[in-house]
Amino acid sequence: VGLRSANPDPTSILLLSYPGELFIRMLKLMILPLVISSLVSGSASLNANLNGSIVAKTVGYFLATSFFNAVLGILLAIAIQPGSYLAGQSLTDVYEKGSSANNANIMDGFLDLGRNLFPDNLFVASFQQVQTVYREETFPQLSPNDTVLDEVTRLVRQVHYRSGTNTLGIIVFCLVFGTVLGSMGKRAAPVTDFFTIVDEVILKIVTGIMWLSPVGVASVIMSKILSVDKLASVMSTLALFIITVIIGVFIYQLIVQNLIYLIIVRKNPFKFYFNLLEAWVTSFATASTAATLPITFRCMNDKCGVDPRISRFVLPIGATVNMDGTALFVSVGAVFIAQINQRSLAMGEYATIAVTATAASVASASVPSAALFLILIVLSAVNLPAEDVSLFFTVDWLVDRFRTTNNMLGDCYTAAVVETWSREALDAMDAEVISSGSNSTEAEK
Repeated sequence: VGLRSANPDPTSILLLSYPGELFIRMLKLMILPLVISSLVSGSASLNANLNGSIVAKTVGYFLATSFFNAVLGILLAIAIQPGSYLAGQSLTDVYEKGSSANNANIMDGFLDLGRNLFPDNLFVASFQQVQTVYREETFPQLSPNDTVLDEVTRLVRQVHYRSGTNTLGIIVFCLVFGTVLGSMGKRAAPVTDFFTIVDEVILKIVTGIMWLSPVGVASVIMSKILSVDKLASVMSTLALFIITVIIGVFIYQLIVQNLIYLIIVRKNPFKFYFNLLEAWVTSFATASTAATLPITFRCMNDKCGVDPRISRFVLPIGATVNMDGTALFVSVGAVFIAQINQRSLAMGEYATIAVTATAASVASASVPSAALFLILIVLSAVNLPAEDVSLFFTVDWLVDRFRTTNNMLGDCYTAAVVETWSREALDAMDAEVISSGSNSTEAEK
């Protein structure tokens, strides 16, 4: 913040951000090999029935927590009224140009989800995703005798590929591959050992990368603060909105999640929370749950003591599907826009916001800038002006970091809860392995 008084030029900001850019690039480089190796080795170490049970528990828990965050956001926005003091005011200083004419459609989101879950080419899935877009096309308007009267422009739905790893498709393939691998017994042991060793190698590389984290994290945050125009004006105008989201984030992180952990896992929740601080700081700096995944694995395995068979399974799925913080942000944002437009929402509309935010968070799991996509869907569901989404562009760089920490911690707490729910099955598997090992030893004698 102090450097802003020196008015650094774009080149200086670029050089300041360069160490952070390299740090994030190194973390992202680790994502794909880590997801593949951890999911294959994790699912191969469990039986098929337990794999299905863990997936069901994980996805069900993610849906429940996303819905809770959406409801929490609505309640906080009603209580704090962040948009009421801006009602009727001119907000041109904090509007930022952006494309609000987005044909957000929850059906397209679910269709894209299915297409990305089952990619037609695994190699292409490593660097491209399927996404439905709407493009303007011109058609001739013909008279009854086929004379061209005029040209009509219409929006045409098209399915195309865009840059970005199709993590969902890779996750599904790795889960199936690992499950079948585990069912093949000793014949598949060399392949399972290979993926287990790759997983360990990647985590050792991540340990080396983390020596750069102090410089990388500071560089990322510093460059973001320096690159925001009219920082004081924006922060003061939308301060109450930002505070509402942050209050919701920390209520969920410090109270709700820890209470659930205490009740279900029956261990000290604050020790678990503080063991994840390294991952928390990294997720705040990178604003990406996926980029933080290597650090999250390291914290869960080395500090938190969660069974690697569960963490390898749950964390990659959560990094793609779980959007607790985003659901909170979207619900607060929708009520905020209603308040600045002096629109009173009925109880049914509040319910629509909560349900739509939860459902759309699953549908848009593979969509970049998912929060913007989600809030457009929610606004259209309750008939609120979509152009007001431009208000959030100027503060999203900050709010995104807080909601990302919610998403990341949600993945970790889910892994701990699912481990507790699956403890009997895991112990039975361990006993079976020990029993089969002792039997084979006796047979050799």
